Amino acid sequence: MTIAILSALAEEQHGLVDAMEGMQGQRHAGRDFWLGRLHGHEVVCALSGIGKVAAATTTAALIERFGVRAIVFTGVAGGIGQGVNVGDVVIARQFMQHDMDASPIFPRWEMPGYGCSTLACDGAMTDRLVQAAASAVQAGIVASHASARLHEGLIASGDQFVSSRQASDRLRTELQAASHHVLAVEMEGAAVAQACFDYGVPFAAMRTISDRADDSAHVDFSTFVRTVASRYAQLVVSDFLRQMP
Repeated sequence: MTIAILSALAEEQHGLVDAMEGMQGQRHAGRDFWLGRLHGHEVVCALSGIGKVAAATTTAALIERFGVRAIVFTGVAGGIGQGVNVGDVVIARQFMQHDMDASPIFPRWEMPGYGCSTLACDGAMTDRLVQAAASAVQAGIVASHASARLHEGLIASGDQFVSSRQASDRLRTELQAASHHVLAVEMEGAAVAQACFDYGVPFAAMRTISDRADDSAHVDFSTFVRTVASRYAQLVVSDFLRQMP
């Protein structure tokens, strides 16, 4: 079984791509794909692009062109849930699109044609990802975030970078009023989840919290990705692959 490893940023994949055996690069649909073996598995590493359309396009290419049968996403996100802080790791159990609004034809946030607002990640893959992430967090692998915590639950995606306290508070309040208790916000995961649902391909995702989706969301982002998120990505994904049958 070929497993895809998706990220939005190249920095998160450098260590994984470098560790591949027999790595070969291919370009397709405007994307670069790296194929090889990693921890005993056939893998394809790719960058999703930024935003939901780009992420869905990349996911379809991975499934149709490269025949992947499972996808794991690693990236960064803004913390929006209570107690979800910078340096924490969030494992997605479900995804939703916080900017989906086809009302009044459909209820707010419901995906037309699907009859639901959220899509669940694959349970078995997610459990393995939780186990791998818990080991990394408990070991305190990033000294600057030794008190990091692991969270599991709902992540919301949208084609906007939530970067002000006002926008963050409004989004959290609206979603909580509809019983959507979102832990983090980002720009790709729900699209990958929807494409995987359509193709019947299992999907799991982790996000390292780089900011609180507020007025400090731009501070030291590049440094954080390089020194914190990339380390979690390499260690957690590697451990996850070792667990896969």
